[in-house]
Formats: sequence, structure tokens, C-alpha cells
Amino acid sequence: MTTLQYLRLRPYAVLIVFALLAGCAGISSGPAIDYAAIIAAPDRSEADRRNDVRRKAVELLAFTGVRPGMKVLDVATGGGYSTELMARAAGPTGTVYGQDSPTTIAGARTAYDNRAKTPAMKNVIRLMRSFDDPVPADVRDFDLITFFFEYHEMPKAGIDFAKMNRRLFEILKPGGVLVIADHSALAGTGGEVGPTLHRIEEAFVRKHVEAAGFRLIEEGNFLRSPADKRDVPVFKNSVPNDEFVLKFQKPR
Repeated sequence: MTTLQYLRLRPYAVLIVFALLAGCAGISSGPAIDYAAIIAAPDRSEADRRNDVRRKAVELLAFTGVRPGMKVLDVATGGGYSTELMARAAGPTGTVYGQDSPTTIAGARTAYDNRAKTPAMKNVIRLMRSFDDPVPADVRDFDLITFFFEYHEMPKAGIDFAKMNRRLFEILKPGGVLVIADHSALAGTGGEVGPTLHRIEEAFVRKHVEAAGFRLIEEGNFLRSPADKRDVPVFKNSVPNDEFVLKFQKPR
């Protein structure tokens, strides 16, 4: 190769290398998102604003990387708090699915139904399905799946972790992301204390999710609470609960 040919090719080589590095690192394209502005939207309820403080909503949204136009599945939506946040961030060009079990408690169902009437939920599709098969067979290629503070309930619901995680892996597009947040349990307890303490061992979650083919790409420490001994029910704790946030990716 002549010097002139090298110089002509070099800019393209640099672009190719940068694109490959960006893909490996899971870098999002497009302009920065003002997550604080989403949280500060004036039409959000006071109850949600109180929940924002406990969840550190700005940090949590930013950690997920949700962006306008994304296709998102929010597993175990409950009253719809996190589903609405995803819908606001994905915007009118995005689509959000809010999934919950047909056996969800009546209070959560009513709360979601009331929320669903608001303009913020216009781009949300409601699904009432089992956690191990959360979407119909023809729904797939999600950019993002969120699973917030309910993974610990799966043992009580009789859900097979392996089957559920494989299904989540299947419906994500290559490079898609799964974000799981939950209340921390003591090391060695696995999923046993979910029904009683509403906690789950972080290492247990990671082990089962990675077994389905995911790879851990980031850990969020913004909900950590070292003062939590992790041995009492989360609803009776005298200090903030220690909570982990894990981001997994389906390999490209």
C-alpha cells in the first residue's frame, strides 16, 4: 500500500474502530436526555414524587439508558409507577409494555387502571401474563427490559427462574439491556427469604441471569445502604433498605 492510499483509508479505519468500541461498550447514540426534567414534569402525582425520593428516580432512569423511540418492557408493573417513567422517557415515538401477573393484588390493579387514563400512558400497552412468558409470541426485539423490586417475589409466585430468564433473553434484541433492581438479602440466602423479608441475594440473581446468556455490564450503587443489616422485612426496616441495581446485556 502506498502512503497516499494509507492516508485515504485512515479516516475510515478510525471510524470503524470507534463504532466497534461503542458497540462493545453499549454506548447510546443521540443527544443527552434530561432525566431530571422528566422527573420534574408538572403533571406527575405527589405520590409518585414521594416515591422518586426513595427510588432516586433520576439516577435510576439514567442508569437504564431509556431514550425516545425505544421499545421497552416493564416487568411486574404493579401500580405502574416505573411503567409511566419509561413511557415518559421513551416518548411518543416509543412503545412501552407494562406487564403483570393475572393474580396481581386488587389494589395494584386499581392503581394501574387509574394511571392508565392519564396522557402520560398513551404509548403503553397493558399485558396480564405469567412472569415466565410475559409477552405474546409475536412481540419481541425489545431495546430495554426493566424488572424493579419484584424479582424476589418469583419464588412465592412459583416461577421457574431459568425459564423466565431464558424468555427475557429471547425477546431482547441483540445488544438490548435488562435492568434488575431489588432489595438485598444476606449472602447465602439465595431466593429463600423473598416471601418473608421481600429480599433476594444479589449473587443469586446474577448467577441465574447470566446462566440464561446475559452478561453483566454495569452495577449501580446509588441505592446502597451500608447501615441495613438485610435481616428484617423491607417494610419494617428502621434504616433505608440496601438495594442493588444490575444492568445486563444480550450479546450482539
